[in-house]
Amino acid sequence: MTYLLLSILATTIIFILFKTFSLYKVNTSQAIVTNYIVAALFGFFFHTGNISIPTLISQPWFIWSLILGAVFISIFSLIAITAQRNGISVVAVASKMSMIIPILFGILYYKEHTNTLKITGILIALIAVFLASSKKTSQTTTNTSSFIYPLLVFIGSGLIDTSIKFIDFHFVKPEDASIFPATIFAAAGILGIFLLLYNSIIKKESISFKNIIAGISLGIPNYFSVYFLILALRHELMDSSTVFTINNVSILITSTLAGILIFREQLLLKNWIGILLAILSIFLVSFSF
Repeated sequence: MTYLLLSILATTIIFILFKTFSLYKVNTSQAIVTNYIVAALFGFFFHTGNISIPTLISQPWFIWSLILGAVFISIFSLIAITAQRNGISVVAVASKMSMIIPILFGILYYKEHTNTLKITGILIALIAVFLASSKKTSQTTTNTSSFIYPLLVFIGSGLIDTSIKFIDFHFVKPEDASIFPATIFAAAGILGIFLLLYNSIIKKESISFKNIIAGISLGIPNYFSVYFLILALRHELMDSSTVFTINNVSILITSTLAGILIFREQLLLKNWIGILLAILSIFLVSFSF
């Protein structure tokens, strides 16, 4: 449970930082790429084993980490596009509702324990996420193509969590728990550098020191959010469907409360109902063993 709480704390810090970025007009693309590089360096620094390139390449999970790195940077780009086309609330709902994908995968593929109490908790969690994440509607494009991007965010976000569990379960040794996410971030960072070069050369976008500092501050909690999540998924007393439910719903609660306390955000009635349902879902899932 300690690892899960630490992952929730780290992810909440990420949400707070992103909110701060919007207030200080930070270029998110530059901050994200810097964040990936910093997260990778942190993982390599904390790893106690051999981290030579030949050793990394020989690992059975190496090619998977490269693929995941590409998915990480791709989903970020999709989220940015979706936020512009459909609004931030649509992105929030799509990305958070995606928890159903790793939850179902855990129940169906790993044959994880389930009962009426747990299923009820998961369903309530999904309702809670939708209500707590939904904001006032704004004028956005409503043609058929506008639904494709939220769908891709939903699928992509769900596949990331599902893949992390699957790859860690089948290919990653216990002693590689720190280097595996570091390699994912390294792959995403390298691809991100090419994106920055494209923006710099083609779009004449200058790289700002402010954005680099923002990325450094983001990279540390980002690494630990994934690292501690992996350790939580390895815990014998909680299966992955339980971990993903509690993790996502708890982050929803803590990030919302942070928005109220730090940024003085105003919630709608349905948001408060969502928060209460989220708390209820955590209790139901936690006591479903």
